[in-house]
Amino acid sequence: MPQLSVKTAEQEYRKPNLLRRIGKQWDIQLMVVPALLFIIVFSYIPMYGVLMSFQDYSLFKGFMNSPWVGFKHFEMFFHAPEFWTVMRNTLVISLLKLGIGFPAPILLALMLNEIGGRVFKRLVQTISYLPHFLSWVIVSGFVISLLSTDNGSVNMLLQALNIIDEPVNFLAEPKYFWSILVATGVWKEIGFSSIVYLAAIAGINPHLYEAASIDGASRIRQMFTITIPSILPVIIVFSILAIGNLLNAGFDDILLLATNPGLREVSEVIDTYVYRVGVLNSRYSYATAAGLFKALISVALLAGANYLARKSGNSLW
Repeated sequence: MPQLSVKTAEQEYRKPNLLRRIGKQWDIQLMVVPALLFIIVFSYIPMYGVLMSFQDYSLFKGFMNSPWVGFKHFEMFFHAPEFWTVMRNTLVISLLKLGIGFPAPILLALMLNEIGGRVFKRLVQTISYLPHFLSWVIVSGFVISLLSTDNGSVNMLLQALNIIDEPVNFLAEPKYFWSILVATGVWKEIGFSSIVYLAAIAGINPHLYEAASIDGASRIRQMFTITIPSILPVIIVFSILAIGNLLNAGFDDILLLATNPGLREVSEVIDTYVYRVGVLNSRYSYATAAGLFKALISVALLAGANYLARKSGNSLW
């Protein structure tokens, strides 16, 4: 029988037993139980519903008596006339949100960090945070009113500047929809999303900035050599999560802003397609198959992004 080295044997001896650790921390572990129950009840138990994607599910027959059809609904989804349009819109909108919406909070946090006046800094933070707490119903109503052809502020301004001769119905023109959607999303979430980066910046050792100042480094130089490298692990973790959510192009914002049927060619994404074709038409198995396809791709993207990030020493697992 192979003998353990003295160091390995000592480590094994000192390694606390899992049950013993839980017993010593029973009061702390007890606080986790409600959260675990919440996740199990509302996240894991409903996963049983993915079986519908392999059945011709009927509300009256239930899971046990509905006939099994294999990958029938997946094939129907892949061969649907709208499939490539839906996938194109999902990817384009998601990439625009990722490419513009992801770095925007980082830039805002870096700029707020450079503001010297405490009162002005708090004012800017408060103004940028507020839109996050507004529902998409309110935000969409605000945007629709702003872009209205009937006394809309944007049209009135453009006419006053002689840029346009008559009002433009921006929310009826497909070429403007992606820009409006992404800009609205960035405006709504940029302030709240910057909080975690501001917290990471606040945790940087101030002596690093003092040493850099003594060496003659400018504020911009300090930003690139101290601030950004220090918050890079946080940026990597959030980028992994963002890539994992790449197919989540949005639902509330698109559904509320794309009220014109003429925008469906550029606004229909997987979530809205599932809602319109699957749920409203009571095609539950078809909707579940489309949703499961999206979930599997998201898991694959998340695992791939985490694998690449692990090489830099920062990953989720």
